[in-house]
Amino acid sequence: MAGKLRVGLIGAGIQQSKSPFLHMEEARAQGLPLSYELIDLTARGLGPEALPDLLAGAETQGFAGVNITHPCKQRVIPLLDELSEDAAQLGAVNTVLFRDGRRIGHNTDWSGFAESFRRGLPDVAFGNVLLVGAGGAGAAVAHACLRLGVGRLWLHDADTARAEALAADLNARAGAALAVATPYLASAMAQVDGLINATPMGMEAHPGLPVDPGLLTARHWVAEIVYFPLETALLTAARARGCRVLDGGGMAVFQAVAAFRLFTGREPDAGRMMAHFARMTGG
Repeated sequence: MAGKLRVGLIGAGIQQSKSPFLHMEEARAQGLPLSYELIDLTARGLGPEALPDLLAGAETQGFAGVNITHPCKQRVIPLLDELSEDAAQLGAVNTVLFRDGRRIGHNTDWSGFAESFRRGLPDVAFGNVLLVGAGGAGAAVAHACLRLGVGRLWLHDADTARAEALAADLNARAGAALAVATPYLASAMAQVDGLINATPMGMEAHPGLPVDPGLLTARHWVAEIVYFPLETALLTAARARGCRVLDGGGMAVFQAVAAFRLFTGREPDAGRMMAHFARMTGG
């Protein structure tokens, strides 16, 4: 591959993202010149309406592709020429490739979460699960839950209509009433085995907890997608109540493994990338 491969990340409040390190360390280990650049809406004083210009700028500058994160995973779709099957089903994109004048959208979030969950919480009850957040990340995690064999998926979002739309889409794809939208967190938590946070809440730019910690009991397991910080307020509260927990680090690594494969056409070493992440986060 001639010259340095340029890739990046477009999103808001991403200065603490570990993606640059993960991709560049793996590239270095493979002898591949690669730069990974942050295109941060917040740092540039921009809103998500700037996405078309930022995407076009990356393409014009010769990037091989970009990762996409909050709040652009769904907004980016009208700007693309083609979607992978998973991205089309999910209605969310976290990886865009620039190839021969075309923009191709992929989603590696769902497989990243699924692989992390399989490894981190392999034997938990999965009959009833509450997923908080029905945006781009929530859609990916919901897709992963279907693949993992969830019995019933309860969906909650500040935008009730968005949760209802995702539930309808999931049920149509599954051919069964597996998903249900609920505005009632307390009643849902009383019935579910575990909770997944698929909102940005818990990041430094979005402090707080997605549910009242008083609703957590020792019988619940709790999974995060937020990974900076790795120990969110939700996980701290869950640990204090005796819950089994899964941080967002595994999802971050395994979505990056798949994105690296797409960007470079090379097979990454997942174990090495996990070690890089652990070293970087002190894990």
